[in-house]
Amino acid sequence: MSEEQKSLKQIINFRKGKLNDLQKNGVNPYPSNFTPTYFSESIKINFEKLEGENVVVAGRIMAVRRMGKASFFRIIDNEGSIQVFIKKDDIGEKSYGNFKLFDIGDFVGVGGQVFKTKTGEISVRTSELTLLAKSIRPLPIVKEKDGVKYDSFSDKEQRYRNRHLDLLLNPEVKNTFIKRTKIIQFVRTFLDEHKFLEVETPVLQPIYGGANARPFITHHNTLDQKLYMRIADELYLKRLIIGGLDRVYEIGKDFRNEGMDRNHNPEFTMLEFYWAYADYEDCMKLVESLIRNTAKKIDALEVSFNNIEINLNKPFKKKTFSELLSDKLGVNVNDLSERKLKKICKEKEIQINPDANIGQILDALMGELVEPTLTEPTFVIDYPKVISPLAKMHRSGDPNLVERFELFIGGDEFANSFSELNDPIDQRKRLEEQSSFKKQGDEEAQNLDENFIQAMECGMPPTGGVGIGIDRLVMLLTETASIKDVILFPALRSEID
Repeated sequence: MSEEQKSLKQIINFRKGKLNDLQKNGVNPYPSNFTPTYFSESIKINFEKLEGENVVVAGRIMAVRRMGKASFFRIIDNEGSIQVFIKKDDIGEKSYGNFKLFDIGDFVGVGGQVFKTKTGEISVRTSELTLLAKSIRPLPIVKEKDGVKYDSFSDKEQRYRNRHLDLLLNPEVKNTFIKRTKIIQFVRTFLDEHKFLEVETPVLQPIYGGANARPFITHHNTLDQKLYMRIADELYLKRLIIGGLDRVYEIGKDFRNEGMDRNHNPEFTMLEFYWAYADYEDCMKLVESLIRNTAKKIDALEVSFNNIEINLNKPFKKKTFSELLSDKLGVNVNDLSERKLKKICKEKEIQINPDANIGQILDALMGELVEPTLTEPTFVIDYPKVISPLAKMHRSGDPNLVERFELFIGGDEFANSFSELNDPIDQRKRLEEQSSFKKQGDEEAQNLDENFIQAMECGMPPTGGVGIGIDRLVMLLTETASIKDVILFPALRSEID
């Protein structure tokens, strides 16, 4: 009976029996350490130099082909995979007998000579074999023929719940997360080279702010105090600007107690940076340069995202909020009353709260009618003041506008930026207005943070601020459709027994 035909419990018990037999044979199935001298791809790349030389490799057995007194098996390591040839005459009867107790999934260390088989495959001929970790639970069975996988571990839900197996059995997943790390490294390097200082601010906060979102709530036992997991880094980073750190950034986790979809996970990675003496125009140039340079580093200037071909090497477009929405509605949106805007929402079947203010209505119209059409990289600029409580009034003097942009690519939002409001009197007034919205039932309205206002009253220089969703940037540059595919352990609904 093959492992495929046995129940999981039978397989585990059978492997435990092999484990006991190995221990009786004097084999330590879980030694403390092992030192490989080469990895799989390095051996292949340097074959001409290493042919006939002794190497030491280590990895997980992923396939075994037994042929009596000799066998082939394949191991994977951090770089890739390599074939191993093992023969009883080379390692002795006892060691070869122990090898018969090894399974797919076991970690092994191999010492031996580099050679090429008759079929031309670069391999290692075993002279010494060490068991490094015995696998008790079997891996999902994946068959491959002529480069095509069969019975692969492809169920999305199970892959997310068992990321260790996903990484093992789907090499493209591993490559995505390697790219993610490189993208974050390149972003850091870019900001460091532009004289920004990386800092850390509190994740647990007595008052949450910096964005319109519902928070997660926790409790500190010693302080006997309700705390909130941060929804944004903004207010603390601005305090650092006030304190004289002119260019600061943070890459860290934010948490928002909101819905989940292909673009949203309740725990996500955010980049925020603040730049004293700059405005949203300066930030626009820097964001475009940051994204283009990061894409260039991983050879992703031309990508297919949301089934759209996107060229990040072309200059990004720039359009105002009102001109985009006006073009879509066929009428100047600035001439429309709140009542008329609500009527348009009803006609176009756009869901809004009955008590929504004019800013929320405009935001809903923009989100439904315009944003999905912004496929080429586009900065949407000059937003309504009522939905931008932390942004500076527009220098044109229009009392309804602020200096803000959002960047859209492939119909999705990637960045949000303001010429930051630094008038403490105006800031207090706007946050008080937000508090009134909260009392009226808007759970995502912002709070009045007295400590932040008092810090601003000490004087804050003109400042440009930017937030970029790292997960979405990774999605774009790795051509990935869902945020769950770029977060190692995304939030999932509990499995029901």
